[in-house]
Amino acid sequence: MTMPFATGRAALFAFVIASLAPVVAAGAENDMMRVYMDHARVLKLDRPVSKVIIGNAEVADATVADARTIVITGRNFGTTNLVILDQDGNAIVDERILVSIDEGNTVRVYKQTSRTVLSCTPNCERHAERKTTGSTN
Repeated sequence: MTMPFATGRAALFAFVIASLAPVVAAGAENDMMRVYMDHARVLKLDRPVSKVIIGNAEVADATVADARTIVITGRNFGTTNLVILDQDGNAIVDERILVSIDEGNTVRVYKQTSRTVLSCTPNCERHAERKTTGSTN
């Protein structure tokens, strides 16, 4: 059975787009600093810090350990940004941060509009719970 040329071309186009989608998404994640929720990440800088700015403090937190060391802690799922300035107001760091869960040994439970993540190492305990809100149109 042969397919018309236009239908075959549309199917090929859809296949190529579907094949590239994970690559594009992975590329977007690679452009971000990744921090796991409830974990810390240490940033060592080449010059002293004057000011640290986090776009959304509910997603991540930054603590100045010393003049050249910043500790980033993941607080909640999501993305935000981090800007670190030197004494002259120049950006030392201007990065997006992705806070996600460490996927190892986890189980997700979906119930209506809520999602619970259980960490099972070795016993299952509640790791995170997030309610989603629907839009009313």
